[in-house]
Order: sequence, then C-alpha cells, then structure tokens
Amino acid sequence: MSTSSPIIDNLSLPAGQTTCGTTWELVSDRVMGGVSDGSLTHCTVEGRPALRMTGTVSLENDGGFLQMALDLRPDGCGVDASGQTGLALDILGNDQRYNIHLRTADVTRPWQSYRAEFTAPGHWTTIKLPFSDFTPHRLTAPLDLSSLRRVGLVAIGRAFTADLALGDLRFY
Repeated sequence: MSTSSPIIDNLSLPAGQTTCGTTWELVSDRVMGGVSDGSLTHCTVEGRPALRMTGTVSLENDGGFLQMALDLRPDGCGVDASGQTGLALDILGNDQRYNIHLRTADVTRPWQSYRAEFTAPGHWTTIKLPFSDFTPHRLTAPLDLSSLRRVGLVAIGRAFTADLALGDLRFY
C-alpha cells in the first residue's frame, strides 16, 4: 500500500477483501485463555457497507479484549506513514469507549502497542486521531511511523458489550 493514497480500507470491496490487499481478522483474549466472545461481519449498517464487531468482553481468566485487526501489507512489512498526521475513521457504535492499537517494527511482543482511545457514538461519525495522541503500551520506543504494520480497533479493559461498526479507515 502506498501512502500516496490515504485510504486504508473503505469497505467498498466484496467481503473478505480490503483496499490494502489484506484481510480483517477478529482476535480475542481466547488466544491467552480468556473467555471474551465475539464476531466480525461484513454487513450494511444504517445504509452503508461496514465491518461490524460485536460481542461480550469478559475479564474472567485474566482476559478482557476483542479486536478487529488489519495488517497493512500482505507481506507483513510496514508502510511509511511518516508523512501523515493521523487516522480518520467513520464509525458507529454503542456509546462505549474503544481503543485503536498500532503495531510497528518496534513492537515485538503481542501485548505491546501504541494506543489511543475514542468513544463510538450511536450514529455514523468521523473520528480523527492524530498520531501524537498515541502512547506506547509496554514498550519504550517512540512511535516510528516509517514502519506501521498493523491497525486494530479494540474493545478492551472492562466487562461490557461491544458493538462497533467501521465504514472507512484512512490516513489524513
């Protein structure tokens, strides 16, 4: 994916395909023994194509997350987003707090990421998150946008019902 095109995924392609040539996946705390349960579906939400993550986040068994994640290149290498200001998302949710987690070449462990928080209102809204708002989680390296590999939208950290629809994800 070239950052000359700011679109990461606009959900315009048939289910299972993305604008950047990779596939969205649902990741849950079950990979580490948790019991959160969710689903990820391509559907139409209030008249527009969307990717929708729904489910229950549970803190049992040291768990606590559901994530819709996207690698930015099929080969797993990073893209150079250093000329970009941040991420813009068209979202619809259930008035709950969610995170965006970024992974770069500096992120070597599953629990590491760069994180920013947002609230997803009950109507389609564009949220802009400047890269300067992302903070390192369990790592000390500053965010290096020259090797951005993965973006995740995450329901995390507390027991709640997740319902988050994504209609567009792009750089700005």
